[in-house]
Amino acid sequence: MPTRDQRETALEAAGYNLFGLRADKVIIDLLTDSGTGAMSSAQWAGMMLGDESYAGSRSFYRFEDTVKAITGFTDVIPTHQGRAAEKILFTAIVDEGDVVPNNTHFDTTRANVEYQGAEARDLVNAEGTDPAVILPFKGNMDIDELRRTFESTGADRVPLVMVTVTNNSGGGQPVSMQNLREVREVCDEFDTPLFLDACRFAENAWFIKVREPGYEDKTPREIAHEMFSLADGCTMSAKKDGLANIGGFVAVNDSDVAAQCRNLLILTEGFPTYGGLAGYDLEAVARGLEEVLDENYLKYRIRSTEYLAEKVYAAGIPIVRPPGGHAVYLDAQALLPHIPPYEYPAQTLAVELYRNGGVRGVEIGTVMFGRPDPNGGPDEPAAMELVRLAIPRRTYTQSHIDYVAEVVIDVASEAEAMRGYRIVEQAPWLRHFTARFEPIAPGGGGS
Repeated sequence: MPTRDQRETALEAAGYNLFGLRADKVIIDLLTDSGTGAMSSAQWAGMMLGDESYAGSRSFYRFEDTVKAITGFTDVIPTHQGRAAEKILFTAIVDEGDVVPNNTHFDTTRANVEYQGAEARDLVNAEGTDPAVILPFKGNMDIDELRRTFESTGADRVPLVMVTVTNNSGGGQPVSMQNLREVREVCDEFDTPLFLDACRFAENAWFIKVREPGYEDKTPREIAHEMFSLADGCTMSAKKDGLANIGGFVAVNDSDVAAQCRNLLILTEGFPTYGGLAGYDLEAVARGLEEVLDENYLKYRIRSTEYLAEKVYAAGIPIVRPPGGHAVYLDAQALLPHIPPYEYPAQTLAVELYRNGGVRGVEIGTVMFGRPDPNGGPDEPAAMELVRLAIPRRTYTQSHIDYVAEVVIDVASEAEAMRGYRIVEQAPWLRHFTARFEPIAPGGGGS
């Protein structure tokens, strides 16, 4: 339980970047839900059966069988985590000058597309960038904009279309089955493969079950299988809905694409039957993929997130509504209207949550998704300024979440006194992980 003075010292040492904090200086860690959940006793037991053979491990075949049974894809390629799957897939099929549409790319997805010299184009429906609008499927892709992208760009420059389920950058909002069908129809029209970013596929399946007519009597597993049947492949970080601490995969139906991915896997990750993972990790992921589709688990998981959202919203704090499955997103733009995007209001709010109560969240705004001006002017702002409070799976109790709500409410009461930050050091890619900041003094200006 670090004191406020200790937290202040930690912030200064980290350059006011919460990624730079030592974990033992954090009281409640909501930085991410990626790999931070608690694994089940069955997963730990399965790890004791891990086969660590370099090639042909039986743990790989159990993992492969599980992924195939859930997704229906013919080729499964393990990786050590989701961004490695993205890197391998995009290296194989994306060329310089291409355009990759998505409802909303997350940070590593966007960076891996742009690293190939391609454009990562976000086509979420208009309501998806309005935190206050309440709709059941705010993660849906704008079908008209997708068709216009094909018509203006040319299908030969669109190597794939990707849909992120649920839409992390847009507030953890789900995508409907109907929207996936419509995306599929456009992809068929232009003979282009459709891929899912399937990190939170089970949570998306649950939202379809409870919100989309005709699916209330289907199981999450049946819904997930239908979602995957509309796609040609997927990437996945198994650190999310795989309920594991590490792992991921690419899964495809195209044997030629699979061969290219396996060649790159051998070059960068490892042999195709372990892909940078230990055998016991493959066992943990295989078991986690089965557990995550349990209705009781999903009901409790989604309700836990709703609970935090309801508490802070009842206190008058603006959030993305309705709440997503894995996180509560605070609307920093609405809470801190006096701080312009180029002074990073979401980063400001995230820092104050840690300073005040030791709660670590993450900025999803102009630091993460803004475009630096090459001439040194203000950044091009992101569509929204959010602070994500991601809830690790099976980790915190209700009393922990009550504490988080108290911290958020307390910090929000001091909103008018907050001042922004400027970046003093940044990397060319994924700057939010390592950038260093300094506070802007009252009356000062941003960079």
